[in-house]
Amino acid sequence: MSSSTPDVTVIIGAYQAMPYLIRCLESVDAQTLPAERMEIVAIDDGSTDGTGDYLEEFAARTAIEMRVVRQENSGGPSGPRNRGIGLARGRYVFFLDADDYFGEEALERMVSMGDRAGTDVVLGKVVGVNRGAAKSMWKQTVERADLFSSNIKFTLSAQKLFRRDLLVRFGMTFDESLKTGEDALFTMEAYLRGNGVSVVADYTCYYLVGRDDGKHVTKSGSYVLRFDSARALTALIAEHVPPGPKRDILMVRPFVITLLPQFGPALLRQSDEVRKKKLELAAPILQAYWSPGLARRLKVNERLRLICISKGRLDLLLDILQFVQDKKKPRVVRKGLRGRPYLVYPHFGEGTALPLSAYELTVPEWIGRKRIDVPGPQSLSAFLRRAAGKVRRTVRSAGLRMPRRAH
Repeated sequence: MSSSTPDVTVIIGAYQAMPYLIRCLESVDAQTLPAERMEIVAIDDGSTDGTGDYLEEFAARTAIEMRVVRQENSGGPSGPRNRGIGLARGRYVFFLDADDYFGEEALERMVSMGDRAGTDVVLGKVVGVNRGAAKSMWKQTVERADLFSSNIKFTLSAQKLFRRDLLVRFGMTFDESLKTGEDALFTMEAYLRGNGVSVVADYTCYYLVGRDDGKHVTKSGSYVLRFDSARALTALIAEHVPPGPKRDILMVRPFVITLLPQFGPALLRQSDEVRKKKLELAAPILQAYWSPGLARRLKVNERLRLICISKGRLDLLLDILQFVQDKKKPRVVRKGLRGRPYLVYPHFGEGTALPLSAYELTVPEWIGRKRIDVPGPQSLSAFLRRAAGKVRRTVRSAGLRMPRRAH
């Protein structure tokens, strides 16, 4: 084993990874970062398809220092990743899934960025291969991204470069009690506790592969596990960010990405028992963290669903979901002298448990192919002109004449 400290340890947790593992390892071998500046720690998590044998075969011929650990199946990705963290010697670690692969310059560019910016987390541009991948955070390369104003909070997968000192300093590991969403918890903690986040957006660093057999870990698991994930992530955010606008901004991620998919149109086809259980699981999360500030950062249909859940109104929720499933487009109506826009979803204006404010458009939305923007703040003079115009139209429609202004 070399005595020099490598720049980066590539940690690969592998389970039944053939034949995807072949391209994965080739992409590490092909890195423009010199072999002596890297190491690989690979954990075979009880595979029976030749994964472990291939890892050892590759280790015997690569110029990169590589350690292979074979263990009984741990039941998820957290165990192998934690084993890798314990064995890593690099200044940085990167968690490479055995199904995926690097762009050739990925590690060189990300290590260079981390060193130049002094940041503890570096995001490299990700594209999907035979599957979707988040796109909104790759618009530009930035040395220091703001967690609250940027979209980095919407990419919480583990496939990032982390400064190992950060993990050691805070004893950070993946929560092995979570069977889904463990990477989101780990990455959000790194964002919150680390010394900044960088984004490399001008080069594709990581190729996220959809397996032909559909056995990707994020597609499996009981719905109960999603609530476990949402509960853990909301609690982490609350621990590090006090109540207020910044917390509301971060809470959008677990509420919209983790919690709301459990209350999509599929709920219409589920049993009453499952529906009631989901409401029961969601209730304490909403009670603890739902706020008016968070509500105004959501699209109308998202806000309506969450309000229904918070009030335990399954009947109203199902009406809204049926409207969405039928692909109906809500009408836009404007109310008040300021002409605030509202979207007409079921039960609009009925005085039920859903207040009028729940229907107000507070973030830009697309209805069909038309984008509806939120009106900006009006000056007093503009507000008065609008009010006067409304009065004139009312008078004309009544057949009256406005008095002439004196000169």
